[in-house]
Amino acid sequence: MGDMLTAGTEFDEARTLWNGAVTTRPSVVARCVDTADVQAGVRAAREKGLPLSVRGGGHDWAGRALADGGLTLDLSPMRQVSVDATTAVAIVAGGATSADVAVAAQRAGLVAVTGTAGSVGMAGLTLGGGYGPLSGRFGLAADNLLSADVVLADGTLVTADEEHDPELLWALRGGGGNFGVVTTMRIQLHAVPAILAGMIMFRFDVLPELEESLLRGPDELTVQAGFITAPTGDPALFAAPTWCGDPETGTRVLRQLTELGEPLAAQIGPTTMPDQLAQIDAMFPAGRHVEIGSRTVTGLDRTVQDVLVDAASAKTSPLSAISLHSLHGAAARIPEDSTAFRNRTPHLMVETIAVWEPGDPAADRHRAWVRGTDTLPGGYPNLLAPEDTERTAAAFGPNAGRLRAVKQRYDPDLVFDAPGRL
Repeated sequence: MGDMLTAGTEFDEARTLWNGAVTTRPSVVARCVDTADVQAGVRAAREKGLPLSVRGGGHDWAGRALADGGLTLDLSPMRQVSVDATTAVAIVAGGATSADVAVAAQRAGLVAVTGTAGSVGMAGLTLGGGYGPLSGRFGLAADNLLSADVVLADGTLVTADEEHDPELLWALRGGGGNFGVVTTMRIQLHAVPAILAGMIMFRFDVLPELEESLLRGPDELTVQAGFITAPTGDPALFAAPTWCGDPETGTRVLRQLTELGEPLAAQIGPTTMPDQLAQIDAMFPAGRHVEIGSRTVTGLDRTVQDVLVDAASAKTSPLSAISLHSLHGAAARIPEDSTAFRNRTPHLMVETIAVWEPGDPAADRHRAWVRGTDTLPGGYPNLLAPEDTERTAAAFGPNAGRLRAVKQRYDPDLVFDAPGRL
């Protein structure tokens, strides 16, 4: 049986999120060690009329993991991951991080489709879609969700799979976690010959040369690109490729990437998914203050280039970055209506990340900088701000109505009511 916390060290730890700017304070935190704890917590919140939230990895920059003045279900003690190497399926508890899953898969000689950072909760990532370094070959994280055990608004437990509650499973594949509490997921793992990855830094003028690799490269190649501050302190364009196929072919393909321009720095070689995720965690550690913007573009035409370069040049904090996440290959071949995540046209999800140290007097300027890409279209619901409801609905397109119908069926009283979610 988990603990009910209203104050103290453990309470403060549970309400401390990756984004140190979030100061939301629940009235009570229920530390859940199993599904029964989650069911009891949902029923208690409903009986007492308390706002309810779910904390997994605690990486939602907007702080929706915490219910202000309400009850927060803390799933972080539920981090078990087991792997069946024969079927290449992982059973993942609701509080497991992407790193937990990647490590368990690695031990079995397999890989999991995760996002780019290891400390992100695997459930939240998957339910929102989940762009990542293996998406070109294996689809989004959501596309690898086989089934989920879900505690509903009345405290009952259902298993959503292709045969039972298939409409709920459809919604969970990219529609967000606002339909219930996912306490266990079963996800498909994969075998790959090798992982080759690394980082190449260029001057800004190489940006248009990256479009082919970002959007039309082979399935085995997924490239994340964007703008960061180089170790020298100068602004730089980066390309972070991941190859998950034949290593000899991959070596040749990645070498061609370094030849798109004169690299300022290049480091590429064999790696593992756990090591790759850990590198991103080191670049964006917990506790700093963060504001994130999200847009979506189908290519790098002159207008998009100008917006991105202008924003990168106007960066107000050396810790801030712009990241271009690619959807192409296998992820782009999923039918638009087969999962809640609808946008299957090859595209780049533009993530503008303002990061600064606590106490920085320029915090308002850093937040304002995020809005520098406002002229671009679209957005990724998992990263859009709570007030961006129109962009969120537009991102789901015709799937939005179907998602609302699922919401009405499984949570008609809006027990789960995260701001900005459908």
